Amino acid sequence: MSLELMAPLMFGGLVVFLLLGYPVAFSLAANGLFFGLIGMQLDLLHPSLLQALPERVLGIMSNSTLLAIPFFTFMGLILERSGMAEDLLDTIGQVFGAIRGGIAYAVIFVGALLAATTGVVAASVLAMGLISLPVMMRYGYSKRLASGVIAASGTLAQIIPPSLVLIVLADQMGASVGDLYEGALVPGLTLTGFYALYVLAVSIFDPKAAPGCPPEARTLHGGALMIKVFTSMVPPLVLIFLVLGTIFIGVATPTEGGAMGASGAIIMALVKRRLDWKLLRQAVDYTANMTSFVIFILIGSTVFSLVFRGVNGDLWVEHLLTGLPGGALGFLIVVNLMIFFLAFFLDYFEIAFIMVPLLAPVAQKLGIDLVWFGVLLAVNMQTSFLHPPFGFALFYLRSVASKDIKTSDIYWGAIPFVCIQILMVAIVIAFPGIVTSHVSKASGAISGTGADEIRRQLDMPVVPEAPAGGPGDASKPGGGKDDATSEIERMLNQQK
Repeated sequence: MSLELMAPLMFGGLVVFLLLGYPVAFSLAANGLFFGLIGMQLDLLHPSLLQALPERVLGIMSNSTLLAIPFFTFMGLILERSGMAEDLLDTIGQVFGAIRGGIAYAVIFVGALLAATTGVVAASVLAMGLISLPVMMRYGYSKRLASGVIAASGTLAQIIPPSLVLIVLADQMGASVGDLYEGALVPGLTLTGFYALYVLAVSIFDPKAAPGCPPEARTLHGGALMIKVFTSMVPPLVLIFLVLGTIFIGVATPTEGGAMGASGAIIMALVKRRLDWKLLRQAVDYTANMTSFVIFILIGSTVFSLVFRGVNGDLWVEHLLTGLPGGALGFLIVVNLMIFFLAFFLDYFEIAFIMVPLLAPVAQKLGIDLVWFGVLLAVNMQTSFLHPPFGFALFYLRSVASKDIKTSDIYWGAIPFVCIQILMVAIVIAFPGIVTSHVSKASGAISGTGADEIRRQLDMPVVPEAPAGGPGDASKPGGGKDDATSEIERMLNQQK
């Protein structure tokens, strides 16, 4: 077997493992080790290649960027279980209830707020499904519109910072988490506006599908309503500033912002007297499960990518994609179509860990800005939660919806919002300025790599990153290793 055949066979083997239903983390690791052993038996790979694995795993464990994942997950769970979603939905529902589609507008608005505070799709969809869906059915909303609005608004947590998707993308692409947060803010808010415009169009052309609330349902008026709005809105807005404001102005790294957000969520729950040991244990258990899930997939992708690069798989992918007609535009079209269809079967973590490390070096070679490319992929990957029949947001909503709402209603209700998300992908491609014009790359204070974090904490200047390296490694396209021990050794040598 020649070295040129190893990369296609390795990629095909991974597809077979995934189609057979094996867990992604173990499929990646087993596939990498299997072809690595074959390559060594055929003298195509040197045994020292796999000796780099322990250092790569250490680089993953010492990567401070990944600490943001448990922080934001924990923050979202505490906020969701402490009743913030209920308070917001009740209050905003009172404000918008008089107009047609008022509860739908409230769901979209609260979905955006929850996205900016929790960053967790499951928490947002479940909370709004439990609270708003029965109310919308009671007042005569279309089943398809109600289910579609709730599922789509919950997925805003994947594009509006502090999104977990953006953290993973930044880690895999070697980009700054803070830059991706800044770049994704306007597209996320624009998508929120498009959802509201769709509800407006439905309320105009089909008023029965989105009626207003009857007067007896609006129990708060005047000063009482204003006080309720103030007391419900101020805590999450303060938390948003603690998390995003400090990151955007360069005071804190995304990891530090996540830590402040988790602390703020605990304080909010204590003030509302809703924090108990049961809630805290549930949040910690879920956070540990989610973090372990991410780390295991990342370790598996590291094993796979190490061997894949050893058999020149990165060059195979590069030649495959750079040879497409149309140059960078052809590459973007093919990649977005591929991600869109993969989202039918894979969730965003799997796409981020398998495909993005292969695509990022090619994008950089074609002169595509990695921050813009990452936001574009995040908008596209958002559809993975709404794709019938495997969209996770649809499953979350199905689990809390009443039996009189058919699964087909949920699926059909999601399709218009998937079309809106596809339109948003086209807009980001056609008008890249909505991403790049809001990114302040000059500041190194919010760099997303573990090496830069160590330098910042030791009050040392951040070294500019080298051209892109290999996909999926613990050393990302920035070129320098994200291994804390190696980084400290290099810095000590520089000081000498």
